[in-house]
Amino acid sequence: MAVARNLPWTWLAPIAGWAALAGAVFGGLGGAYALVLAAALVACVTAAVHHAEVIAHRVGEPFGTLVLALAVTVIEVALIVSLMVAGGPAAAALARDTILAAIMLIVNGIVGICLLVGGLRHGEQSFETRGVSSALAVLATLAVVTLILPNYTTSVAGPTYTSGQLVSVAVDSLVLYLLFVFVQTIRHRDYFLPSGPAASDGDVHAPRPAGRTTLASLALLLVSLGAVVLLGKGLTPSLEQIMQAVGAPRAVVGIVIAAIVLAPESVAAFRAARANRLQTSLNLALGSALASIALTIPAVAGVSLAFGWQLILGLDAKATVLLALSLVVATISLSTGRTTVLQGAVHLVILAVYLVTTLIP
Repeated sequence: MAVARNLPWTWLAPIAGWAALAGAVFGGLGGAYALVLAAALVACVTAAVHHAEVIAHRVGEPFGTLVLALAVTVIEVALIVSLMVAGGPAAAALARDTILAAIMLIVNGIVGICLLVGGLRHGEQSFETRGVSSALAVLATLAVVTLILPNYTTSVAGPTYTSGQLVSVAVDSLVLYLLFVFVQTIRHRDYFLPSGPAASDGDVHAPRPAGRTTLASLALLLVSLGAVVLLGKGLTPSLEQIMQAVGAPRAVVGIVIAAIVLAPESVAAFRAARANRLQTSLNLALGSALASIALTIPAVAGVSLAFGWQLILGLDAKATVLLALSLVVATISLSTGRTTVLQGAVHLVILAVYLVTTLIP
């Protein structure tokens, strides 16, 4: 819910996160302490997104959803980079798995739940098709270029790019995303503004945060993000041990990372859809999916080139089919500007298939 001030838990959470890190460094605690780190990580992620919401409410739409998307993506990129550095060459496919998981969880999970809940509560919901179709066009291009095309290049064997190709794709991804942000916030801002009736909850009409509150949230956002990075790195050994113990594929690590960082934003999108603000939900979801690819690829490309590691980006045939199906269905279900529970159910079924086939290849 939009608020005009920061409640005590919003600054206590990052303090608790840094305290948990201090306990891990100086306390010499055992593996059970991973539960404390995990709880602190969730608290810091929630606090970070809250402070992003405060900033978003101050600057308004569509800048607000952009702030949320960027905050979540910074968390994701920081976690991926820290895990890559800790895991070395063995983590060459981590970025690919996390990006795919983020796309599937967003396009099928967040969007699916929002369409389903909104349809159950309001029957039909409407949104501006020009903004959504623009986002889907950019998303499809980035997804294919980064996750599918590497399987079909011939300069090097395997699902990888050469150094030159990787640099080109990283630059292209960043440029395309910046152009999308320019269109979203300046050139065609009206494409991304709600066109229906006012929201039925009090978020839109809540008083705007004061300048001092906004600056405090900006500082606390940075503190929370720093804690998230280090907590994620600290949890890496325990997470890998759990995956090995249960015999789960390494791709599950990517799903866990994406689920952690997207959980608070999922709640924000859910609440917006429930309040009949589907445009805001879609701005949040698709904006996060775009940022997840466009900002992660340059970051991990830089890390892999700096350390001389080979970055595995190409998907296998099963994941390629599911990704293509998700993009096609999203394009169809969001093409008319009106949605019902049926579209939401279809997206959730695709997500279920993805999760099952990842756990049971």
